[in-house]
Amino acid sequence: MNTPPTSGFIRPLHSKLQALSRILDISLIIGTLYIALIIYGIPNDVDYILPCFITTALFGVFAENNELYQGWRGAPMFDESLRIMFSWLGAFALMVTSAYVYDAKFNYSLNVVQLWLPLAPTTIILTHTLRRQCLSFLRTHGFNTRTYAIYGANTLGIRLKLAISELPWLGYQFVGFYDDRAEVENRRLSNNELEKYSGNFDKMLQDAKNGNIDHVYLTLPLAAENRISIFIKQLADTTVSVNIVPDFFTFNLIQSKWSNIQGIPVVSVFDTPFNAFDGVTKRIEDLILCCVILPIITVPMLLIAIAIKFTSAGPVIFKQQRYGIKGEKIEVWKFRSMTVCENGDEIKQATKNDSRLTSIGGFLRRTSLDELPQFINVAQGSMSVVGPRPHAIAHNEFYRKQIQGYMLRHKVKPGITGLAQINGCRGETDTIDKMEARINYDLEYMKQWSLWIDIKIVIITIFKGFYNNQAY
Repeated sequence: MNTPPTSGFIRPLHSKLQALSRILDISLIIGTLYIALIIYGIPNDVDYILPCFITTALFGVFAENNELYQGWRGAPMFDESLRIMFSWLGAFALMVTSAYVYDAKFNYSLNVVQLWLPLAPTTIILTHTLRRQCLSFLRTHGFNTRTYAIYGANTLGIRLKLAISELPWLGYQFVGFYDDRAEVENRRLSNNELEKYSGNFDKMLQDAKNGNIDHVYLTLPLAAENRISIFIKQLADTTVSVNIVPDFFTFNLIQSKWSNIQGIPVVSVFDTPFNAFDGVTKRIEDLILCCVILPIITVPMLLIAIAIKFTSAGPVIFKQQRYGIKGEKIEVWKFRSMTVCENGDEIKQATKNDSRLTSIGGFLRRTSLDELPQFINVAQGSMSVVGPRPHAIAHNEFYRKQIQGYMLRHKVKPGITGLAQINGCRGETDTIDKMEARINYDLEYMKQWSLWIDIKIVIITIFKGFYNNQAY
């Protein structure tokens, strides 16, 4: 007979808490507008109610896209505050733009709007901060806790343990790892590699019956389905919550997700990071960035074009065929930096002191100024501002045979800058290791994509991503 837990009131599924957080944020947006109206003595009529509801709905969309309600994942409050600010500013800007485009006749007070604009995100940030502090206080005093054990002393079990530890607000207390298998490399980790080894399955079953464990996570390999079935039947004689954690990490997952076909569960292994809404969001992001950047770079591009024309013979713009999304061929524009315009089956990468470089070609390539015309590609829709860098077709055909998963990078549009570039992966790839490093960053970007990640990459690129001594 299990002894009821003496502490804890937060259930393991935090979706309810997330729902409450969403409702509270919506209430704060509406409430701060109401406060602003009271302060300036203005009645709450349709001129304010409709824009408020539209902005609130848009904030919810931007917040979901910025993963505001997906748990802390060990991120500091400053990071969460930025997500709130970007979500609010995006929603507010889109509402104002829509009102202007559709010539909506709202009779509003500028004073109210000026107060509401900073007041709403400030109260949301303060509320989220207070929530963290309250949950931390409760945990410190023994409340808001649940115990859990992991059966499967393997790499997946370690990853799960680390993932849960990065969600301290759940109040989970780790009991230990359990496993019956002998210590074998790539199968069962040694006791020295584990934080806490507590015994075999019989010991875990007894601990569960004694009320020492609230949740059990089974992290056995997919091939152990018979053992998993036996364990589940035995654990049914307890009141613990049992969770199966499939070992899909044996595959290089790209935006994997669960779905079902007529009730049959299906998990995708390789999938695009963009659903229909995300694709539209990404395109809007590209167009906004183009509208901001193209006017700024017009004069520099004109000066570069003149310099190219007067220092070497040949076209100003070099158009090279490369692979775009879905592996389809696109023409990528660059300022010509070499005396040759190679676009065939064999293309030699630029090397240090390459004799093919024009007098200003080396400077253009080191500073990435040769890539400015690619913003025209972005405006046309064949490229994105942020994404995996497109490689020449000849290089693609070579590396796809050398690096597993190389072509997965083409499930998204190629970009002008990306996660690989801001981490120093630029220039000549004279070894397979250098190209593998790029591909790993590209695949990681696809796994973790969000609008927030794109914004961070653009900001980092502005400050440190253009100049590189390794770009010959």
